[in-house]
Amino acid sequence: MLQLISLLVENKPGALMRVTGLLSARGYNIESLTVARTLDPELSRMSIVVDIEPGQRQQLIKQMNKLINVLQASDVTEAPAVRRELVLLRVRANMQDRAAILKEAEIFGARAVDSSVEGFALEATGDSEKLDEFIEVMKSYGEIDVTRSGLVAVSLESKKLKLAPPIKKDLEVEPHTESVK
Repeated sequence: MLQLISLLVENKPGALMRVTGLLSARGYNIESLTVARTLDPELSRMSIVVDIEPGQRQQLIKQMNKLINVLQASDVTEAPAVRRELVLLRVRANMQDRAAILKEAEIFGARAVDSSVEGFALEATGDSEKLDEFIEVMKSYGEIDVTRSGLVAVSLESKKLKLAPPIKKDLEVEPHTESVK
């Protein structure tokens, strides 16, 4: 079953590898993964859609919260949240269909971000099911190319985020001394 997990991580090399390594080590398939810096350049937000049984979610969240660089992992699958995905779609169509394509795009809340004699590049955001329908409609007008962002979410819960400072592991290095004889 697809689950949506939101993580707040330190924006450091290796953070993404640790999270994906945990998932792949347990045999979980990542359906989508989106990562971007937050307003604080030291932090990034990850949204991961993973195929996992509902009974295993809490254990996975606990394991993710123990990872280095992970400040907070939370399951937003059933929590109140706004969930959106972005689709960029290029449709190649003849001149007679151009007005109909723009009308359909408007119905789905999409907008044209580029236009050429070959067709349009369209941008649409929304829930995954709505975007699936949009893609199916656009297929009827001609050849299409599709790029999807993956699901992102923002929690609507009013609780304040309480973060502990990152754990810094100092490696003790003993000075190397050699005897010269």
